[in-house]
Amino acid sequence: MTLSTEESIEMFGDINLTLGMLNKEDIVNKEDIYSHLTSVIQNTDILDDAIVQRLIYYASKDMRDNNMLREIRMLAGEVLVSLAAHDFNSVMYEVQSNFRILELPNEFVVLALAELATSYVSQSIPFMMMTLLTMQTMLRLAEDERMKGTFCIALEKFSKAIYKYVNHWRDFPYPRLDANRLSDKIFMLFRYIMENWAPLASPMQTLSIVKAHGPTVSLLLHREDFRGYALGQVPWLLNQYKDKEIDFHVTQSLKQILTAAVLYDIGLPRSLRRSIFINLLQQICRAPEPPVKENEMEASSCFLILAHSNPGELTEFFDEQIRSNNEAIRVGILTLLRLAVNADEPRLRDHIISIERTVKIVMGDLSTKVRNSVLLLIQTMCEKSYIEAREGWPLIDYVFSQFATLNRNLEKPVKTNFHENEKEEESVRETSLEVLKTLDPLVIGMPQVISMPASLGELRGAGAIGLLKIVPEIIHPKLVDLWKTRLPELLQPLEGKNISTVLWETMLLQLLKESLWKISDVAWTIQLTQDFKQQMGSYSNNSTEKKFLWKALGTTLACCQDSDFVNSQIKEFLTAPNQLGDQRQGITSILGYCAENHLDIVLKVLKTFQNQEKFFMNRCKSLFSGKKSLTKTDVMVIYGAVALHAPKKQLLSRLNQDIISQVLFLHGQCSQVLGMSVMNKDMDLQMSFTRSITEIGIAVQDAEDQGFQFSYKEMLIGYMLDFIRDEPLDSLASPIRWKALIAVRYLSKLKPQLSLQDHLNILEENIRRLLPLPPLENLKSEGQTDKDKEHIQFLYERSMDALGKLLKTMMWDNVNAEDCQEMFNLLRMWLVSQKEWERERAFQITAKVLTNDIEAPENFKIGSLLGLLAPHSCDTLPTIRQAAASSTIGLFYIKGIHLEVERLQGLQEGLESDDVQVQIKISSKIAKIVSKFIPNEEILMFLEEMLDGLESLNPTCTKACGIWMITVLKQQGAALEDQLLEILGTIYHHMPVLRQKEESFQFMLEAISQIASFHMDTVVVNLLQKPLPFDRDTKTLWKALAEKPASSGKLLQALIDKLETELEDDIARVEAISVACAMYEVISVGTSVTRLYPELFTLLLKLVSCTLGQKMPTCPWSHRRHVMQQGEQQQIPDPCRLSTATLKCLQAQAMREGLAKESDEGDNLWTVLSSPSTHHIGVCSLARSMAVWQHGVILDIMEQLLSSLTSSSENYRITGAAFFSELMKEPILWKHGNLRNVLILMDQSAWDSNATLRQMAIRGLGNTASGAPHKVKKHKQLMLESIIRGLYHLARTEVVCESLKALKKILELLTDRDVSFYFKEIVLQTRTFFEDEQDDVRLTAIFLFEDLASLTGRRWKIFFAEEIKKSLISFLLHLWDPNPKIGVACRDVLMVCIPFLGLQELCGVLDRLLDQDLPRARDFYRQFCVKMAKKNQEILWILHTHSFTFFTSTWEVIRSAAVKLTDAVVLNLTSQYVELLDREQLTTRLQALRQDPCISVQRAAEAALQTLLRRCKETSIPL
Repeated sequence: MTLSTEESIEMFGDINLTLGMLNKEDIVNKEDIYSHLTSVIQNTDILDDAIVQRLIYYASKDMRDNNMLREIRMLAGEVLVSLAAHDFNSVMYEVQSNFRILELPNEFVVLALAELATSYVSQSIPFMMMTLLTMQTMLRLAEDERMKGTFCIALEKFSKAIYKYVNHWRDFPYPRLDANRLSDKIFMLFRYIMENWAPLASPMQTLSIVKAHGPTVSLLLHREDFRGYALGQVPWLLNQYKDKEIDFHVTQSLKQILTAAVLYDIGLPRSLRRSIFINLLQQICRAPEPPVKENEMEASSCFLILAHSNPGELTEFFDEQIRSNNEAIRVGILTLLRLAVNADEPRLRDHIISIERTVKIVMGDLSTKVRNSVLLLIQTMCEKSYIEAREGWPLIDYVFSQFATLNRNLEKPVKTNFHENEKEEESVRETSLEVLKTLDPLVIGMPQVISMPASLGELRGAGAIGLLKIVPEIIHPKLVDLWKTRLPELLQPLEGKNISTVLWETMLLQLLKESLWKISDVAWTIQLTQDFKQQMGSYSNNSTEKKFLWKALGTTLACCQDSDFVNSQIKEFLTAPNQLGDQRQGITSILGYCAENHLDIVLKVLKTFQNQEKFFMNRCKSLFSGKKSLTKTDVMVIYGAVALHAPKKQLLSRLNQDIISQVLFLHGQCSQVLGMSVMNKDMDLQMSFTRSITEIGIAVQDAEDQGFQFSYKEMLIGYMLDFIRDEPLDSLASPIRWKALIAVRYLSKLKPQLSLQDHLNILEENIRRLLPLPPLENLKSEGQTDKDKEHIQFLYERSMDALGKLLKTMMWDNVNAEDCQEMFNLLRMWLVSQKEWERERAFQITAKVLTNDIEAPENFKIGSLLGLLAPHSCDTLPTIRQAAASSTIGLFYIKGIHLEVERLQGLQEGLESDDVQVQIKISSKIAKIVSKFIPNEEILMFLEEMLDGLESLNPTCTKACGIWMITVLKQQGAALEDQLLEILGTIYHHMPVLRQKEESFQFMLEAISQIASFHMDTVVVNLLQKPLPFDRDTKTLWKALAEKPASSGKLLQALIDKLETELEDDIARVEAISVACAMYEVISVGTSVTRLYPELFTLLLKLVSCTLGQKMPTCPWSHRRHVMQQGEQQQIPDPCRLSTATLKCLQAQAMREGLAKESDEGDNLWTVLSSPSTHHIGVCSLARSMAVWQHGVILDIMEQLLSSLTSSSENYRITGAAFFSELMKEPILWKHGNLRNVLILMDQSAWDSNATLRQMAIRGLGNTASGAPHKVKKHKQLMLESIIRGLYHLARTEVVCESLKALKKILELLTDRDVSFYFKEIVLQTRTFFEDEQDDVRLTAIFLFEDLASLTGRRWKIFFAEEIKKSLISFLLHLWDPNPKIGVACRDVLMVCIPFLGLQELCGVLDRLLDQDLPRARDFYRQFCVKMAKKNQEILWILHTHSFTFFTSTWEVIRSAAVKLTDAVVLNLTSQYVELLDREQLTTRLQALRQDPCISVQRAAEAALQTLLRRCKETSIPL
């Protein structure tokens, strides 16, 4: 093996590493190391010299180390020997250096030298002389038994090496050496061992010497001076035949010696040869126990060598030994002779006669083993042409005599131990038969004439035919040419494995006919008839030979041209039938064959005999005389046989009058007692009548006369059915059923044709009488003996076969496909029976009906039958599985479809396995092969049967149903468009039942998925027609379709297309809602929505919008009535809720796929979204949950939703406006999306009459400030006008609030010059909402007012200051607003606005007072008013005049604050302003507030009233 550079480097590195490990003292792993090294060295071409030297060193060292384990030392020696392939001289030097003269060496050094001599003969021979000289000095030093054994091994291998050199020295690469010097040393060593060690050797030592003996003696034989000594040692070798353990090695050494003797042409002494003969024969013929196979083979090889060298002496020895009566010796010698003959040794052919005489000695031996051995030897001698003409004939005769004798012995058992010897005798018969078959007629030259018909009756005729080929002229000269042509044809049927007895006999009888016609000699024919009659006594009645003799005799009479002789013979047979043996069988056979040419004579003689004979008297006579006469039943059978063999042209004209009428007459008479008809259950009568009718039916059918009408047809079928009905349903003891079924089958084919109903009645009657029988084992249990049980099984098998053939005949003789289906349907209930044995029978019958060259009507449908049968290829019994598979395959052949026969047969054989998984796998493979051939128009029928199977069959068959159904749909699903609705309807019909069976239900779902993979749109439309709300089954179907990754996307697209179509006019009908419900089921199983998300989202959002506030529309196709449980209320589905649920499901999946995020509304979003009043809020929240980073997705959604802003549906416009209002604050969407158009449409919507739409539009305008500030500046006028207009929508504060928020956002981007035109209007409108009930409005208005402070400019500064004065009280009071956010906003706006009033100093006060926790209102107002009084009494007065409005505020804290502020104002007004107070009105109002429900207000009012009184007193103003 050549290694690459890299591999070599790696290998050398590996060896170096290994060497490093060898250097260690640890010996634990050395065994593995040396094993590995051996493999590497032996598989490497080149090794580095340094590595080789190191390896030699370590291997030699460890090999000689006595402290090492023997296993390691042996492996080290193996490595050392292997290294010789790389550097022989170094290895030999290393070994020789440890192999020294007069020193006892290490045993492994000796073994290494021996192995080197064997493995490297050419290199070792030059060193051999030195080695042998050294070894010679060591032998006397060896005392240990193991060391002696080692030297013997060395002697054995050195001898083999030198023997090879001696005989093949020319092949060696150096000049010839003196081999005699080497053999001299071998002789000395061998003589020392034989003289000193052998006499006292232990068994182990003896074995070593025996092994060395053969090679050493073989070498010494080449020297004439050593031959005498060498051959003198052979007796010692023969004497070692003592133990099985050593015998083989003795024989092996002996074989080597004999081979060398032949090679050197050395003649062994006679005494030695005989001794060898005897010892070898004992090795083969050990009587107590059989020889060891290996030893026997070696001994046989020795005999073959002896047959070559001494054939004459060997045959004499065999002849002498075989005369003993020892069975083992005889069998052994015959076997050895056969082996020698088969070896085709030329010198042995000179002794053929001696061998034949030896064989004849034992031809009388009755031993089975001896007879078998003789037969096999004769066969081999014939094959090798070892048969002499004169001496060999008895050998051939022996073969025939053995066969014939055995046949008679087996027919007439007389020995008490017959059953014990039956197997042995059968083996001899089989052997003789095989020998006969192989005989070459040219070799057989014996002038023996055997009775041809009698000898050939059992298909044993190859040898006999061979004899007949050479004796035709002995029989009759006219036969030579005929037999020369016809006899070879007779051999042809024998060449096959399955020979038909009927065919064989027919050919023989035909030859007999032709021979008789060829001879055309009446006297000769008459004589042959007499000869046949004489042979009747030679055979038993049940023998095949006897039955054939009857047929031959009848055929001979048929060919006889002497009518009187024929007439006389028939009469003789009728009156004295006992001469034929079995009178009924004999006379029936003879008269039947005779009728082939003499019908008139036979019928005439029969009629005369019938009229003359008194059957009753004859029966009585026969009882007394002991001689049986023919009965009416016998004659009835004869009529049937006559009809069967009669010439067809003559039969029909004689049938009714001369045959049928006579049979019926005889049957009627047999059924009468004293002239009265009775129900006769005589089995023989029934069987005979049935047989006769069957043969008549066959005869009429064979006549092939289409115009013949068999008038007795219905009557005879009625008889047969009556017989069948009378049979018990719990047992099977008689063959009546079987025979009657056969009769019915043949009768049914005859004209007139039966009606379909008649066919059905006949078949149903027979099926009901056979299939319900108890299991076969139960039937057999009724038998008392094994023979009874076998008979019952025979009847069972024949009955089932007959029923199958009857059904097959009636079905396929019909030209109407529907009628065929009707007849087959009779088996349906049995094919799915819960009883295994009934199913088994039904399937066995089905297999017969559907297989073997069927011609079905052209339009015969196989789909339904296929669906019925195929699943049972996985049934519980192997017989059912096989029959189901055969039937399934047969269906396709019926349609003329040719399948992969060999592959299907192989698969079918695999169904014998009991492993369910194997059955399923095979059934699946069959389905894949055949499914593509199912006619497309029959798929529906197939599927209907499969669905029925899923409902009713056992679990394994159910699984097979599912697999077949799915496989067929995969193969043919694409072509089912025309049948699709019917298929789906069928599947839906089975769903309620299949749901109860989980596995079946899953297969059904898979089927729909498979259909959908080809016809998604149709399946979707069909499923969408299911009424709402979808029931559990419909939901499951949607989910099943969605769970298929390959079709889920296709399914979603189909639903999208459907929903898009339904919503084209922005109106949601029930169809659209159905689509949404379907989408819910599809998405809920985790179907990926990434690719279709934009379309799904926009359509579902549109659907939610269009169904807001709607009731469920009426479904045009829903007529389902819902059965409600007691107490259950009918739930009317809410279309908007259904749509929202789907959208929710979509969003959940979108979040899982990173397309959306959690809504800020949480789960409340969907409630808000589905409510008409809050829908827009939900849409906004939904829009905010969009994943803006997925701007590609959002842009697609925006593009598809753009049309919503101009929709005819107000709800949809609101939805679109709400959605876009949120998106308009996203800069990225302004950058990539076309929101400019949206901005324009939003502006238009801001003027819409619908308040919600205006609100959403204004929000969108406001959010533009966040998303596209530049657009605000560009379209400021447009946007401001639209938003400001919203401030006037006082009826809807939502619009106002949205406008305020939008203004705030926009104004933050504009300058005072940008808003100068609208400033006053904005300020005035903003002030109107400071006291709005809605917190959001108030808060937004305050925020906006604060922002407006920065936009006053010079133009509006004074105006704004005045508006601040008017608004100041609101800001002060709402510091304590119920909403804390408003309080904070008021603080901020005060800080911004007070400077407009020239009261900057108050800013510090406000900042200080409001910086931390909000102070008490009273304290704050008093401190504030103190500061204000010092700066501007006018503002205090304004606060006072505006405070009355807040006394009636709905908020308690505002009322309280207003009173407290009034208290502080009054307290700090100057006397001048106090005088201006409307004291009466103020007092009245405060008095009223003292009655306020709020205690805080009451106390504040009381305090303010006291302050007022005090100030009035101070100013001397009376109240």
